[in-house]
Amino acid sequence: MAMAFATASASASSVSLTAFSLPLPQSLHRPSPSHALHGATSSFPRPRRCGWGAVVRCAKRTGKRRYPSEKKRLNRRQQELLRQAAPEEGRKGRESGYWRLSKLAVPARDDPGKDFTGISLPLLQAIAKAIKFPPLAPSLNVRAKPSFEIGSIIVLTNVGLALRFLLCFLMRLSLSSASHSTHTKGSSWGDIILGYVLKEPQFTYIVDMDVKKILDIEPRAWDFIARLEPKLGAVEYMPEEKLAADLVSMLNVNNKGSNNVLGIRDTHSGMIYHQQKKPRVAVIGSGPSGLFASLVLGELGAEVTLLERGQPVEQRGRDIGALAVRRILQSESNFCFGEGGAGTWSDGKLMTRIGRNTDGVQAVMKTFVHFGAPPNILVDGKPHLGTDKLVPLLRNFRHHLRELGVTIRFNARVDDLIVEDGQVKGIVVSDVEVRPGSASQKLAFDAVVLAVGHSARDTYSMLWQHNVDMSPKSFAVGLRIEHPQELINSIQYSELAAEVQRGRGRIPVADYKIAKSVGERDAANEIGIAEPSRSCYSFCMCPGGQVVPTSTNPSELCINGMSFSRRASKWANSALVVTVSSHDFKPFQSHGPLAGVEFQREFERRAAMMGGGNFVVPAQCVTDFISNRLSVTTLPPSSYRLGVRPSNLHELFPPYITEALQQSIIMIDREMPGFVSSKALLHGVETRTSSPLQISRHGETYESTSLRGLYPIGEGAGYAGGILSAAVDGMYCGFALAKQLSLFHGDIESFLGKAQKQTGFVKY
Repeated sequence: MAMAFATASASASSVSLTAFSLPLPQSLHRPSPSHALHGATSSFPRPRRCGWGAVVRCAKRTGKRRYPSEKKRLNRRQQELLRQAAPEEGRKGRESGYWRLSKLAVPARDDPGKDFTGISLPLLQAIAKAIKFPPLAPSLNVRAKPSFEIGSIIVLTNVGLALRFLLCFLMRLSLSSASHSTHTKGSSWGDIILGYVLKEPQFTYIVDMDVKKILDIEPRAWDFIARLEPKLGAVEYMPEEKLAADLVSMLNVNNKGSNNVLGIRDTHSGMIYHQQKKPRVAVIGSGPSGLFASLVLGELGAEVTLLERGQPVEQRGRDIGALAVRRILQSESNFCFGEGGAGTWSDGKLMTRIGRNTDGVQAVMKTFVHFGAPPNILVDGKPHLGTDKLVPLLRNFRHHLRELGVTIRFNARVDDLIVEDGQVKGIVVSDVEVRPGSASQKLAFDAVVLAVGHSARDTYSMLWQHNVDMSPKSFAVGLRIEHPQELINSIQYSELAAEVQRGRGRIPVADYKIAKSVGERDAANEIGIAEPSRSCYSFCMCPGGQVVPTSTNPSELCINGMSFSRRASKWANSALVVTVSSHDFKPFQSHGPLAGVEFQREFERRAAMMGGGNFVVPAQCVTDFISNRLSVTTLPPSSYRLGVRPSNLHELFPPYITEALQQSIIMIDREMPGFVSSKALLHGVETRTSSPLQISRHGETYESTSLRGLYPIGEGAGYAGGILSAAVDGMYCGFALAKQLSLFHGDIESFLGKAQKQTGFVKY
């Protein structure tokens, strides 16, 4: 099978050739301007002392600046590629597997647009150049007939100002007969990482060539295959390819009634499933981690009760509407609480640092598609759903869980744990819809999966009372900056900006990703100590989006960004945040592991006071913020619907945060001229970028280190930083818990791979 992906600054696209015959014709080396290639991404400027692949794969430094450990790791990888690709007994070593070609770039001006699904000559030219095919006779024809098929996901990393596309197609080139190609194409736009800007936007592809299918169609291609040699990051050999399926397909019992859940696959993994008295499991929270834990446990035979303090998405949407129109905040049903978690009313980003091409991530992505997500998320470089796509997906997810026998209770807040002899025996639940003071309900369970979000501060306090082992964790705080989307389009795309038409044009709306290390001024500098630094970066960039209130308490004010699938708003917003750690929480150390929570609350209360109440947001022009002045002129328009109030945001944060924000904005403007503009508006305050603490757990079992029977997972527990990573964490926890409950015997890593280490501190 073949597949292709393209990405723009932070990932690369890959295309897979399943069939291939003889060298490309000479005509393919001279593409016509009327033809365009498939989507792709931008790339780093070429490093001076090392191969492209080193930059793409793992290197943070290049050439002589590499760490010795990086050099050793890259050398080992190169030797492994050479060993895998080396012929053994003649043809044997290369008759199967895949060759991956990277850095196949085509100028963006030649591309027909993000909705184009054909195969262009410039793309074929790039492939021919990469594999060094000799030209064919001019009389030979190559034709392509498109059809449709989704391949697997390959996403690598590169940097620059460019289009970001993913392409997936199966292509056959033949001499005289009509050939065919299968492909899909999605798109998103590239990033700017400071210091790397390409002269011209371009698409960059990764092509996977299926050796066996090539040789089946054209045996004469063997001579070419035999001559291919690996080059790290440019030409790489992979012995085989694993294609993860969605969880429902992997876990469903087959039609013959066998309890062998994985069908053919499990004959290799050795999985055995036993029917027995169903253990009772409570899953607290219906965010991504809670939903996927419930799905796995429900499919494997546990009696699962999913408890959500908020409302289902239909009612939750009405409650959010009441907040936006009438300023009525429902404490249990808002932008943070309710079905789907905080990510439901956001941009719906499906990006992660735990490995986009891992089997676990692919399984989650394909499960989203199974429940109604558009298939293009499997091939987009920077996939996102948008709230309008997440709502029906969650509804379908809910219906499937109920068909499995999972009990779902909304408006059910867990107030306490029932603990006996150091083990959780049950929970205390109250119905948030009934009058205050009504009796709570005690429920017994064999295990409790804690999948709350990072705003469940009352749950953190309850855990502290039970002496659950947890500790403060680094996160980031700052301001949300908003520009007219047209301005960002102009900065990013130059003359191509005219083709951006609010999500419907040839070119997608522009986004950006920025990160800077900023020096901190303190007393240490006066005595000659090296100046410390903080990371300042963009977070949750929402092109074509809006700024929204994410408060869970009327006396506190915090904000976030969201967008719909088309990203058609006339504004672009992103948080600019500065890292903070336990050192910064010292004034709140009396709160123990909750010091980070109190740190957040301090600035949320200040923001509420500066705004004057009623969820009005304090705001300041970027130019005034840089100059440390409060202008009396009218603020530029804002997408925030509850109103903004001119404020001096220097009074919001301590100097080390304010100065870091100022310095980083100035540096960003040097790389993105026009970023500092009188049309740009800063909003305060963004504090809930990730969980302010981490609940300790065992790496293999996911069980709390201090309280048996409790399984903390997801973003609220400090082990994820977005929709995808939270879902993956919940999925792996579901399998680990099922194994402990004797519902499942086998090795989850055999078909989903090893779980990646997650810190919960994610920049995206």
